Amino acid sequence: MSDEAEPGFVRVRLDLSYDGKDFSGWAKQHARRTVQGELEDALRTVTRMSRTPELTVAGRTDAGVHARGQVAHVDLEQEVWAEHQDKLLRRLAGRLPHDVRVWRVAAAPPGFNARFSAIWRRYAYRVVDHPAGVDPLLRGHVLWHDWPLDVDAMNAASQPLLGEHDFAAYCRRREGATTIRTLQALRWERDADGVITATVRADAFCHNMVRSLVGALLFVGDGHRPVDWPGKVLAAGVRDSAVHVVRPHGLTLEEVGYPADDLLAARNREARNKRSLPGTAGCC
Repeated sequence: MSDEAEPGFVRVRLDLSYDGKDFSGWAKQHARRTVQGELEDALRTVTRMSRTPELTVAGRTDAGVHARGQVAHVDLEQEVWAEHQDKLLRRLAGRLPHDVRVWRVAAAPPGFNARFSAIWRRYAYRVVDHPAGVDPLLRGHVLWHDWPLDVDAMNAASQPLLGEHDFAAYCRRREGATTIRTLQALRWERDADGVITATVRADAFCHNMVRSLVGALLFVGDGHRPVDWPGKVLAAGVRDSAVHVVRPHGLTLEEVGYPADDLLAARNREARNKRSLPGTAGCC
């Protein structure tokens, strides 16, 4: 996965959004409908390439998870880009299904990598606790929690989770992957319509991390667990069966952040380094 396009190619950045309801996640899977599969097929069709171009994405979303501010890149032959760049956006709009849209295509700056250049990803998880349930017009993007929620308690419980930690207790482990992450923001707000939104931002996320954190904090909000419980789970460092992974439809990838162009190369090198916490170097 290079930080530069091969000679004769142009790296193109795509900004996109999708409704995850009918997708089996981002990544291509045999005989399953995925966002990557739809996009790559559309790109091949509208550019009339003989090969299927391969996309690299900022964050692979799971089945049922939505995205408003997803970012990907693709390397296209210079001749293909020169021929299609002015018409690519409109042609993709005509070819893609209605639950995925590409909003911007542009040549990326030198060193840009949609995955490794990112310095943070921001997700939102939306939930309501109204006794009648969710507004039918929002039901595909908002979870109903059948207990009254104390937003102040959830915000208090979120504080010990901020910063750099090993989030093994809130992640599904993957072979060879670290679970050390820097959680930059985790806050809850209730709007005038009663929708409670968790804003979660980190340099990166491990598998099921956001939905596990939300599940733990909802248990605090409805009084089933004390405020200090999520922090104790984190400190234990192992998966806790009491941590519920909430359903995916309430989760949306809202935005991906990148550094200034002259810092892209340094960020790529940093992101590829496997991290360890202070005092644990060499342990894993």
